[in-house]
Amino acid sequence: MREMIERAKELLSSGEVTQVLGWKAGDLSYNPEPAFFEKAEELDNLVYNGFCGANLSKYMIAASKMEGKTLVFLKPCDTYSFNQLIKEHRVDREKAYIVGIGCKGKLDIEKIKKMGIKGIESIQGAEAEDPCETLKIQTIYGEKTCSYKDAMLERCHVCKGKEHQIYDELLGESKDTKDADRFAEVEKIEAMSPEEKFAFFQKELSKCIRCNACRNVCPACSCRKCVFDSNKFDSSQKANTDSFEEKMFHIIRAFHVAGRCTDCGECSRVCPQGIPLHLFNRKFIKDIDMLYGEFQAGEDAESKGPLTSFTFDDAEPGSV
Repeated sequence: MREMIERAKELLSSGEVTQVLGWKAGDLSYNPEPAFFEKAEELDNLVYNGFCGANLSKYMIAASKMEGKTLVFLKPCDTYSFNQLIKEHRVDREKAYIVGIGCKGKLDIEKIKKMGIKGIESIQGAEAEDPCETLKIQTIYGEKTCSYKDAMLERCHVCKGKEHQIYDELLGESKDTKDADRFAEVEKIEAMSPEEKFAFFQKELSKCIRCNACRNVCPACSCRKCVFDSNKFDSSQKANTDSFEEKMFHIIRAFHVAGRCTDCGECSRVCPQGIPLHLFNRKFIKDIDMLYGEFQAGEDAESKGPLTSFTFDDAEPGSV
């Protein structure tokens, strides 16, 4: 992390960049927050550890409108989102200085809590440069331990790879964390009967409180005006009181990002209700691969997506 801070200070002090986009400590030790830094001395508050799961790509939409160039720290998986935003003309590549940073997998505090570890005060072993494979967790009940691997976010177990797809320079090493099949969860649901599928999603989506965290964090949800931001929606309509709220919002959103979703997993990471929202998007990714050939959104910033181009060999409606 020290190397990140010193390099950012150099670029900021030289005038190469006018602000830095990274993470700062949050209200809890395991809750760092995305943040802009405009002065060299502010960068001493920059943090980077296993809990810096936030994909900073979407913040670059606003940064592209700022004065000067922004240094942004991107993990390998984040660069897919940045490429997709370039492709959709949502960010200005010339106003970004991308420092690709190493990643050994990001951590999910909810997984740790589900292991029965409560009253967490501090966590050791989550530092980016720490090679240890065990987390030491200090709680009000004493010290606990858990495997780093067991505490990783779901998306890290199906990681797209440790290579950055776009960058100006690289800092740090990344680790291969993939140990599961990307579409295994989707295939389990596909094998269910229609009644079982309905019951599964009814149970999950009924938890939704319509906080819009998934939409707000999603790099693919970058419309200037969202259809769900109508001023006709009052607080009572946001509650789980009718079938539209729990069955349609997430389905419509998944259709909106189909073919553009990079599978960054941010929607599931930020959901306060723990809904596996990435499953909708991953189902569409799987179907697109089957119907149009294997395609990874954000792998480059030039090629056309399968749903934004047409050939006479395209699948006909009802093929799936």
